[in-house]
Amino acid sequence: MFDFSKTTDRHGTWCTQWDYVADRFGAADLLPFTISDMDFPTAPCILTAIQQRLQHGVLGYSRWQNPEFTGAIAHWYRERFATDINEQTLVYGPSVIYMISQLIRQWSEPGDEIVIHTPAYDAFYKAIAGNDRNALSAPLYLRGDEWLCDMDNLETLLSRPRCRILLLCSPHNPTGKVWTREELDTMAQLCERHGVRVISDEIHMDMVWNGRQHIPWTQVGRGDWALFTSGSKSFNIPALTGAYGMISSDDERANYLNALKGRDGLSSPAVLALVAHIAAYRHGAPWLDALRGYLEENLRWVAETLNTEFPELRWQPPAATYLAWLDLRPLKLDEHQLQTILIAEQKVAIMPGYTYGPEGSGFVRLNAGCPRSKLEDGVCRLIAGIHTLRAGA
Repeated sequence: MFDFSKTTDRHGTWCTQWDYVADRFGAADLLPFTISDMDFPTAPCILTAIQQRLQHGVLGYSRWQNPEFTGAIAHWYRERFATDINEQTLVYGPSVIYMISQLIRQWSEPGDEIVIHTPAYDAFYKAIAGNDRNALSAPLYLRGDEWLCDMDNLETLLSRPRCRILLLCSPHNPTGKVWTREELDTMAQLCERHGVRVISDEIHMDMVWNGRQHIPWTQVGRGDWALFTSGSKSFNIPALTGAYGMISSDDERANYLNALKGRDGLSSPAVLALVAHIAAYRHGAPWLDALRGYLEENLRWVAETLNTEFPELRWQPPAATYLAWLDLRPLKLDEHQLQTILIAEQKVAIMPGYTYGPEGSGFVRLNAGCPRSKLEDGVCRLIAGIHTLRAGA
């Protein structure tokens, strides 16, 4: 029903990944596998809903607190995660990172500490530092093919006198870790014990593979917590803006909404974002399930190709996300020299692991959310770049 092999030229659409690749990599006209959006058109049901809304012709101020929007979210959580949510706990914002930043300001003071699991999504570092808070690193470690958290070390960090927030990424970007219920329960207990609030970024919640199950924080949360997410990753609609979430405390939810409207003047959402979410959550499941199958095959292809070329890698696809977190450490490469070769000679942009903190050293993050033809081209360029570097070593 859906053809994800078809390529769409995104040049000239003000596209961050394609048109502005030079901003991060210093060169234009690179084949990009960078920022985590996909090269697929969004679900037809979303495009149809947007077209119908545009045909109405009036694009005035709107409200997100309407039963169509909140009801669609509740429907999605029931159908996809077997979770009943209280629609009264819902909040809205222009993006997940905006919502995180707002709660960082609401739940802590300048100089306070926020725990993140590292390597970490680079926007987490920016949101913490940009709000004059300090990041505490809780490194994840590999055991076999599983990324694990040292819970004793995590408790040590949470017990620090100025630690106020655990900023959780679930599923985790960039490693693709899916947190188990036992791990989530343990973190919830530790945070409650030490009076630390939890903000859970669950924007990759729909992209979980191999029979794994995403467990929303709503199922384990204790005390004050917030869950923020969006359909933007799953349905490839980040350009519409728009995110939502849940805040457990009535008072804290009211404080958030008052700041959204009163301080920041964001009382009217982007109406097309509401339309897109409603269509996605009511009618987009068949498209998403087909896409998920395609992305899983993409990731399996990456593993087979790289492991055939470099058997010492033994790389396995992530448990979640369409971001291949490639562990190149067994090849003992100079990662900065590799980036130079990839950009200057192979004309390809792949995110270096050190973007995500010191624990990312030796990795690269390759976005596999694209037609297979593009992915094959990019992986072949990565392989060629590695061979060039090894030949010159």
